[in-house]
Amino acid sequence: MFEQEIAPLFGSLALSAIAAALPLLLLFVLLGAFKVRAPFAAFAALALSIVLAVVAWRMPPVQALSAAAEGVFYGLFPILWILANALWIYRLTVVTPWFEVFSRTIRSVSDDLRILSILIAFCFGALLESLAGFGAPVAISAAMLLAAGMAPLKAALVSLLANTAPVAFGALAAPVIALAGVTGLPLADIAAMTGRQTPFIAVLVPLILVFLVDGRRGLRQTWPVALAAGLVFGAAQFVTANFFAVELTDVVAAVLTIVAVLLMLRVWQPAELVGMNGAVEVGAVAVERPPAREVLMAVAPYAVVIAVFSIVQIPVIAQWLTVVGTVTFAWPGLDVVTAAGEPASAQTMHLDTLRATGTLLLLSGLITVALYRLASRTALRAYGATLHQLRWTIVTVTAVLGLSFVMNLSGQATSIGVALASAGGFFVVLSPIIGWIGVALTGSDTSSNVLFGPVQVAAAGQVGLPPVLMAAANSSAGVLGKMLSVQNLAVAAAAVGQPGSEGALLRKLLPWSLGLLALITVLIVLQSTPVLGWMVP
Repeated sequence: MFEQEIAPLFGSLALSAIAAALPLLLLFVLLGAFKVRAPFAAFAALALSIVLAVVAWRMPPVQALSAAAEGVFYGLFPILWILANALWIYRLTVVTPWFEVFSRTIRSVSDDLRILSILIAFCFGALLESLAGFGAPVAISAAMLLAAGMAPLKAALVSLLANTAPVAFGALAAPVIALAGVTGLPLADIAAMTGRQTPFIAVLVPLILVFLVDGRRGLRQTWPVALAAGLVFGAAQFVTANFFAVELTDVVAAVLTIVAVLLMLRVWQPAELVGMNGAVEVGAVAVERPPAREVLMAVAPYAVVIAVFSIVQIPVIAQWLTVVGTVTFAWPGLDVVTAAGEPASAQTMHLDTLRATGTLLLLSGLITVALYRLASRTALRAYGATLHQLRWTIVTVTAVLGLSFVMNLSGQATSIGVALASAGGFFVVLSPIIGWIGVALTGSDTSSNVLFGPVQVAAAGQVGLPPVLMAAANSSAGVLGKMLSVQNLAVAAAAVGQPGSEGALLRKLLPWSLGLLALITVLIVLQSTPVLGWMVP
């Protein structure tokens, strides 16, 4: 049996916390300063964490390696199982003419670039984020805005900033699912808490987008539709995350927002149309709207996903899938007791095979294949292309999760958390900043959650703050760092044909990122007090 120690280095909590933070520091320095590719940086940090676990925390080598293996396995299932099947569904639409039909449908709504920024970058980008994530929404929406006549850097800027509101529930809620996995907190509680934070950001994002496109004139002329989009998206996020299916949060929010914007545009239009390069125009719709049948076929995959996830929420079906498909077992080679004398929860693996988000996405993909009458060879080729695209992501995510599990089970995360707790009540201010830094450096809310989720919970327990609030803060505030991540900046710059413009994009986005971070930090601080404490599950 291995018993965790809080201060293994000479009995000093400060030295122990500094040593525990070295793998994270190494990861960030390699990524940020030396621009080492994420997979190699993650493996270096994992290796250092294992060495520290064995040498400093005196964890048996076999248990340290077993903890890393458990993290790798958890990275493959359920996290990457979700990402692979979500991206495969998106690819199934790309290999058919229906993606172009969907694109033409959106562009047929309006000639106004401000309206298109809401529909394409905010609404459709959120729909893509709900299924794919990992840069795909930024690349696709930036390319679509460029094709609609928006200036290259502005298209990249708009797409990057729009890719904030949906990130915490992106890829069928992969970030919050991972957060629940590494912290041991109930997924329902984390999803509910996150759903009571991110909607406040969602309300503001469309307003910022129209300001970026057309300045004060854009905000003055299009604020009704921008505000409506933000309110509908935020309300849908709250309701779905709290009362329906967390996996469908962004899907429902994006679809309802698209419908709301389209309905509003039937009865309201801005006083002027701002077209290519900001020119004020008065004209007809540039793109002809496809027939209704084609539009229905274009949105069919998203409708299938919603239908499948809705059906499995029926109590009888949900219970049957849980009974038949749930597998729980102790991970071999681990016997860990926390410093408090309790068995470490992370050493027990819970697999919900049939009801897993990735499995339901695979089923949705197979239904899409049948609906589109795709040849098996075409579908398999698309899946192979998906795995090829994700090859480095697979390596990075599994290594980061291995690092997280080693830090958690060895006691390194607890040492950091206890040290941070020495900040007392001020930790509630540090918590969202930690999440923001994590996503800015790793480019992934999922990776940031698995790295810092256990740290946030450990510190919250020491300070006396609600663990679920601090865990959700890591994810909700973290999304605001994604627009600054090197990976996303590079994706956006490449999508608009402006490689090398990452620095310019970073400088323009930094004030918005910091401003939104300040706002959500104030919200989280208030949620830790009696003023808004009633919002915590």
